[in-house]
Amino acid sequence: MIQNTISDQVRNLSVGTLRRETPLPLLITGVAGVPGYNALPYFTEKYPGQVVGVRQVNNWRMLGDNIVACDVEDIDGLKRLFDQYQFRAVLNCGGSCALKSCELDPSMAWRINFESVRNLLHVLEGSDTRLVQLSIDLVYSDKLGGGYYEHEPTDPVTIYGKTMAASENLIQLERPESAILRISLPMGISFNGHAGAIDWIQSRFIKDKPATLYYDEIRTPTYTDCLNRVIDDMLGRDSAGIFHAGGPRRLSLYQIAQIINRVGDYNPNHLMGCLREEAGPVPPRAGDVTMDSTKLADELGYEPFDPWPLHDCWMPTHHDWHHERPADELRGPQQILDLLYRNPRHAV
Repeated sequence: MIQNTISDQVRNLSVGTLRRETPLPLLITGVAGVPGYNALPYFTEKYPGQVVGVRQVNNWRMLGDNIVACDVEDIDGLKRLFDQYQFRAVLNCGGSCALKSCELDPSMAWRINFESVRNLLHVLEGSDTRLVQLSIDLVYSDKLGGGYYEHEPTDPVTIYGKTMAASENLIQLERPESAILRISLPMGISFNGHAGAIDWIQSRFIKDKPATLYYDEIRTPTYTDCLNRVIDDMLGRDSAGIFHAGGPRRLSLYQIAQIINRVGDYNPNHLMGCLREEAGPVPPRAGDVTMDSTKLADELGYEPFDPWPLHDCWMPTHHDWHHERPADELRGPQQILDLLYRNPRHAV
């Protein structure tokens, strides 16, 4: 413990940029997605009256006192929004992450994931507004042993990954002072109840339907609780460039489903597994896209993410681990909420 404390102190002395106050007011785009949907209440509570969330015009069910309907690809509407609120910081969570939809409609994917970023940069031109952009680990395809570093070239296999990589390049070219956080699977609730990794998998089990997940697609998920704090910290710094923001625990999609199945006390026979090559051709699947987030930790001066799940006892140890149901183990939907949606370390 003493060694860890000293290490943390040394790291704090070598932080790349100093933390100041988060510039306000803050605009959060893409609040219907998991990162934005979880960021909005966090920042709204921390900075009351200073945060505005943007959702697509056709998403009429999403309402809130500080939620505004504006398509980010509508540059005139975006300009009016900035004229009205004079934002000093932007967290861009916008985009379409639906892999199959992007493959089947590439023009939609490029419009929402790339052209919207171009419009945002155009509106920000000439201002000192702080921009933090969320990107994704799927700008990579597969690396033997995983652990991608920021300097390694991108090689996405999906239209979604290609549009996100192009957006990263555009931001670095036109607004290099911005920070780009490559996230993995953000573990938190979703607006529509099936957009997030937990929500989709759990929705299958709740309906007593099978869920098939891959043994060889490996990610570094994070609690949205941790991600919100990292974003807030980065908004208040001058940190620039690309930073990997993946958690410390490497998990296959099959292992993630094992955890959800057992913690939620769902029928273990509904979980199926397969290799990527055994799945259909659309959408193509990435493999081991785990990321090394040392650069981000060094920039912030602390370890940014707790493992997901937090407790080691919920880490699968073998293929049929989710079939094991000790009598004294607490399981059920409430445990999903307390252990997987929320970081137990941050529970009030």
